[in-house]
Amino acid sequence: MMGRRSPIRAGLLASPVSARIAEARGGLAGSRRARSHGGAPRTLVAVTFIVAALVALPILSVVASVLNPRTEVMAHLVSTVLGDILFNTFAIALVVVLGTGLIGVATAWLVTQCRFPGSGVFAWLLLLPLAIPGYIVGYAYADFLAFAGPLQTGLRETFGWGRGDYWFPDVFNVWGVGTMLALVLYPYVYLLARAAFLAHTATAFEASRALGRGPWYSFLRVALPLARPAIAAGIALALMEALADFGTVQYYGVNTFTTAIYRTWFGLGDKTAAAQLATGLLVFVIAIVAFERHSRGAQRFTAVGRSARPSPAFRLGGIRAALAMAACALPVLLGFVAPVLILLRLHFAGGDPILGGVFWRFASNSFILAGMAAVIVVAVALLLAYTMRLAPGRGLTGLVRFASIGYAVPGTVVAVGVLAPLGAFDNAFDSFMRSTFGVSTGLLLSGTVVAILFAYLVRFLAVAHGALESGFAKISRNMDDAARLLGQRPAGVVARIHAPLLRGSLGTAALIVFVDVLKELPATLIVRPFNFDTLAVRVYQLASDERLAQASTGALAIVAVALIPVILLMRVTARGENGGR
Repeated sequence: MMGRRSPIRAGLLASPVSARIAEARGGLAGSRRARSHGGAPRTLVAVTFIVAALVALPILSVVASVLNPRTEVMAHLVSTVLGDILFNTFAIALVVVLGTGLIGVATAWLVTQCRFPGSGVFAWLLLLPLAIPGYIVGYAYADFLAFAGPLQTGLRETFGWGRGDYWFPDVFNVWGVGTMLALVLYPYVYLLARAAFLAHTATAFEASRALGRGPWYSFLRVALPLARPAIAAGIALALMEALADFGTVQYYGVNTFTTAIYRTWFGLGDKTAAAQLATGLLVFVIAIVAFERHSRGAQRFTAVGRSARPSPAFRLGGIRAALAMAACALPVLLGFVAPVLILLRLHFAGGDPILGGVFWRFASNSFILAGMAAVIVVAVALLLAYTMRLAPGRGLTGLVRFASIGYAVPGTVVAVGVLAPLGAFDNAFDSFMRSTFGVSTGLLLSGTVVAILFAYLVRFLAVAHGALESGFAKISRNMDDAARLLGQRPAGVVARIHAPLLRGSLGTAALIVFVDVLKELPATLIVRPFNFDTLAVRVYQLASDERLAQASTGALAIVAVALIPVILLMRVTARGENGGR
């Protein structure tokens, strides 16, 4: 029986329909033999390699700067300010690690494992600080906490104090900057820690309690070890964002790698020294990524099954409930509510006229750049993700992974990496045209919209690529094969099969890129075309001129737009919370 063909199967194989399928399969197999990399067209693979290489070029150009000899400017920086740069960077990193870790883990544990008045509302309110860039929070508190600000002025008027009669903490230093950044970056840790706490079964906690251990012991010895990989990933994300900050440290007069790169390039005019400083900052980022991966190590945890029960919630009352509410409310108040109220007060006191032409000119520049960048980044991410789906080779995958490292790289480093090769190309092409045709072409790419869009592509490709890659993973490859059997080419498969199924992933990726571009300051400030300012640049320039009231209008506009993805994330969080109960 095993060696004989059944009559039913023999009949099916002899049918005209099966003959057509077999013919189509034969044609498909023949076409695949004419292709390479697991069925992907050679042209598609070649284009993907070129695009990924171009995106990776700025990072490679920064790394290659270490091969250049040290300039006099670099030698001067090493002997004078490099020590301060390293200390300030480490100090800010320390405050951010401790602050985001403490706030994120504590609030995640409270809203997932404890029940107190408002715990369900705080579960999504704690995400609000994600909508405010760090530099906007820094500007708001700089006005509120300054000697002439409303807080100290109110204290002097209330108690009759004069200058020197009272002590007030100084926030214009590394500790103040680190604290403000921690207030807006803790949601990275909160999100991942909360997901890890929700994913645990009740078995581990019940076993700990059955052994006579209390809630604190169960938290320290059971919950934290299980959630450690997620917590480390969240802290790494927050730390990379802190290292990328430019507006806050620039305004507060704290010298870090980002400010040193900017001043070296534009103040001292030494591109080589700026690139070498950017390489040093890149080393910091790579070390953070390596530490995060090492912290996870080879840890593997059993997945939660359908029959798994969530861990039992601890119901709090009295003083414990009040303390839990305060612990969850304080980060939201300090990281979102207070800065927004301060900005509103400044706006109504003397902000930019919202209906004025100046404000809308900067707003339109921001929206146009963000919209164009979202389309370009998502299109390139779709190309890379689809080609990797067709040709999951080690070489292509490694190149795409390296090209997607830009999101972990600060905007100042990306700006230096973009301007260096584009400037070299412009100079070489201009020299060729001069010597050959006697015509000067000038700067074709540097200082144009092409340059800033390329910088955004390098910076935010990983955001869109990650969303689309996860979306492709949910689509069965049998659908690709079925479409190809029906004669569809790869472009047709993407347009007719994948695009409808990836509609949510495409929209999410475009929205996140749009908002990230809108908030991006250092790359925009350095690479933007002449006399083409955005809302972020406008806010930075007004704040640098101590015109915080006028800067508040643009800052509020950025926060309002950035709230859109946060609200969507809140809805997902609330839906997951309701579904898990």
